[in-house]
Amino acid sequence: MSKLYAGIINTADRYVPNSLRPLWNHAAGPKTVFFWAPVFKWGLVVAGLNDLRRPADQLSVSQSASLAATGVIWSRYSLVIIPKNYGLFSVNLFVAITQVAQLYRAWDFSRKHQPQIEEAKK
Repeated sequence: MSKLYAGIINTADRYVPNSLRPLWNHAAGPKTVFFWAPVFKWGLVVAGLNDLRRPADQLSVSQSASLAATGVIWSRYSLVIIPKNYGLFSVNLFVAITQVAQLYRAWDFSRKHQPQIEEAKK
């Protein structure tokens, strides 16, 4: 642990109320990377939600499929590790859900516009 990080944690430690001590001192609490990595991963969920405004023909199916698979795999993993990391579970569940929604949008677009695409090729 770096001296700067240790200093910040030791300073903040004095101000944490007793009611929040169990969360603060948890093995996957704010003192660890197991807390902060999922917090920052919410950026992927926000990006996925912003992509809902993107036209369906501009979606990357391979990217959405990869992120959906990653979300499902890591959701499962977060529940089998010790300690269970519910923050990691929730963020990965939402990553999977947003990307499955994107995959549906891409599939629905291709289904509805396939006759037009084939006719344009002729």
